[in-house]
Amino acid sequence: MKKPTANPEYLDKLKQAILKLHGYEATYLESESILETFEGKTVWRGIVAIFQVTGHPTASRCYAWGYQESDGNMRYIAVLGVPPVDSPRKAVQVSIVADTKQKS
Repeated sequence: MKKPTANPEYLDKLKQAILKLHGYEATYLESESILETFEGKTVWRGIVAIFQVTGHPTASRCYAWGYQESDGNMRYIAVLGVPPVDSPRKAVQVSIVADTKQKS
């Protein structure tokens, strides 16, 4: 199965988000399609870009994606690969939990 790819402009936006949110330069490696379900229902579906980060004491990876919010603005998410985050799927799961906690 072919891995998904993202356009260079979008990848640059993700790199900027990683730098802004975490302060690290990033190099794009690949992308992975993720489908996250809970109790049989889709809670998140999208493509996560995997980056190598330099300078972080423990993380060598960062997982990033963007989506359009209901007001039309783009929101970019960047999750460093520090335990328990060791995959794009785990990054999405951690982000969903953090969003849920922030809203409650």
